[in-house]
Amino acid sequence: MVQKALKEIKRGVAEIIDEERVTELLKNYYENGENYYIKAGFDPTAPDLHLGHTVLIQKMALMQKYGARVQFVIGDFTGMIGDPTGKNETRKKLDRETVLKNAKTYEEQVFKILDPKKTDIVFNSTWFTEMGSIGLVELTTTFNVARMLEREDFEKRFKSNTPISISEFLYPLLQGYDSVALKSDIELGGTDQTFNLLMGRHLQRAYNVGKEQAVITMPLLEGLDGVNKMSKSLGNYIGITESADDMFGKLMSISDELMWKYYEVLSDKDLEEIKELQKSVDEGSLHPKKAKEMLALEIVERYHDSNKAQKAKVEFDKVHSKKELPSDMNEYALSAPIWIAKALNEIGLESSTSQARRDIKQGAVKIDGQKCQDEQLQLQKGEYILQVGKRKFAKVKVV
Repeated sequence: MVQKALKEIKRGVAEIIDEERVTELLKNYYENGENYYIKAGFDPTAPDLHLGHTVLIQKMALMQKYGARVQFVIGDFTGMIGDPTGKNETRKKLDRETVLKNAKTYEEQVFKILDPKKTDIVFNSTWFTEMGSIGLVELTTTFNVARMLEREDFEKRFKSNTPISISEFLYPLLQGYDSVALKSDIELGGTDQTFNLLMGRHLQRAYNVGKEQAVITMPLLEGLDGVNKMSKSLGNYIGITESADDMFGKLMSISDELMWKYYEVLSDKDLEEIKELQKSVDEGSLHPKKAKEMLALEIVERYHDSNKAQKAKVEFDKVHSKKELPSDMNEYALSAPIWIAKALNEIGLESSTSQARRDIKQGAVKIDGQKCQDEQLQLQKGEYILQVGKRKFAKVKVV
């Protein structure tokens, strides 16, 4: 049973540091019934979680089936500093009110995936508030600047004379100290978090916790562009609170190649079943679109329900396969005459007039089913169906 559990845990994993420790924890659970603690931290810098976040959360949910108790750390303290990982400049700080508001949404969303009975939601302000200034100074003595500059992003910024704030040096120490406060057995994170995750091991030694956490890193999930890490700031994300229609449509837009990575890290199907699906696609007995539909239905059902997932598929087919208009479109009234780019921005189909102009140039904007080729077009009185890309529609009455 231990080997079966370990095989499932290793699915889609980038690296396990101290696999022997993980095996020992599993063995102890099956032989003695003792639970172990796995930790993952999330800074509430945005109000909603997306599928990139769920790669870690689903792995924790899986491990709950094999004896793990999840320590879901909401970084209400560290979130106000900002994780510098992968950043080439100092991050903008968030105020506490925003952090707490976002944290509340995280609490509501994680139980779409995790078992509440096997989950402890904790806020790291709890121990950092108690730590005080003396404790914080003591924490800084556990690591030196030379070692901190070994971290790739810090090293690049240092060599290019890009400013690094002292608070950014503190961040890995604070994340690591979470593992001291919680006495975690395993910590999960993305591959870009390896330095911070190992800091937890280092600090557990420094503070004589009596254990050293194992580390499991998961690959970063590419967003809809198929290139960059899924991110709200890049607009290439699929939020878990999005409507069933939007979620289904976005999943159907990923590339056939990226689909298999989504299957591996997001689907509940076992690896053998996924291999058979991929084999069927490669042999031509199953169309890639059908395989993608199966993935989209599974994920939409997880965050909504089977009925909404099926309705989303029907709506997608109606718009994209049968080239019909969506059943439900938002309606807006605008004053004539109005510049097309301004109209698209005002009704929310575009984030800005400049983005609208770019999309018009790329042929992504349609008016009543016909491509708009004039970025200076003035809409006169009348009724129009405006469309951006394959999924964004709106009815507009210009009066």
